[in-house]
Amino acid sequence: MFIIIGYVMICGAVFGGYAMAGGHLGGLWQPLEVVMIFGGALGAFVVGNDSKTIKATIKTLPGLFKGSKFNKALYMDLLALLFEILTKIRKDGMMSIENDVENPEASPLFGKYPTLLHDHHLVEFITDYLRLMVSGNMDAFQVENLMDNEIEAHHMEGHVPAHAISKLGDGLPAFGIVAAVMGVVHTMESLHLPPNELGVLIGHALVGTFLGILLAYGFVGPLAGLIEQKLEESTKMYQTVKVTLLASLNGYAPAIAVEFGRKVLYSTERPGFAELETHVKQAAKGK
Repeated sequence: MFIIIGYVMICGAVFGGYAMAGGHLGGLWQPLEVVMIFGGALGAFVVGNDSKTIKATIKTLPGLFKGSKFNKALYMDLLALLFEILTKIRKDGMMSIENDVENPEASPLFGKYPTLLHDHHLVEFITDYLRLMVSGNMDAFQVENLMDNEIEAHHMEGHVPAHAISKLGDGLPAFGIVAAVMGVVHTMESLHLPPNELGVLIGHALVGTFLGILLAYGFVGPLAGLIEQKLEESTKMYQTVKVTLLASLNGYAPAIAVEFGRKVLYSTERPGFAELETHVKQAAKGK
């Protein structure tokens, strides 16, 4: 929604200001210039990226137009789930969660939190390290190193679409110049025309440069920044799981372990201590 609002503001400010200055909006309507700029940029995008990057970018773009799912309620559910799992371990032993780990879709614990259960990557991350904890063959330092490596891999993989979109945006001004040069070439071929017609052709050529810069910095470039912001938000989920499980491995009680996890959250989504405690108790009673 905010992307659409931002695009409307950009168009209103740029084209509205141009019209208020006495410019004719019809002169900016140059579909062939758009075809040259976008066609060239998309062709360079295909040339400069492998199939995995192209697919990842196409898959990422629709999600940018949705609101963020990473809110306080989601983090509270995550901490409540971790609290229940760690409490079960503390009461009934490590082997008591084996069925939950092996089949989280059928687990009563995971079933309380359908939003989390639908995030297959997050569930896999949680269950993989719980499985290592069940095995009992790794200490906290080894687990932490492995978690850091996996989180880094997740972050680098998620950064691929942002990098591809950023490069696409960087190329648009250059293709705008290409379109403008083509327009100038056409103008030079038409020097036999009257001056007023030559002026129109030169104006059409300059539209290419204008569109290339506008599309780059007003429409495409900001998407790369938004992808990186959403990536940081998703990474915070994994960091919360990491800190909570490591606190448990180091011998802290479940209530203290989830407090470790709460502390790594951003202030805008971090619940208060009493708020989280109340939520966790309600969740443990069956929500």
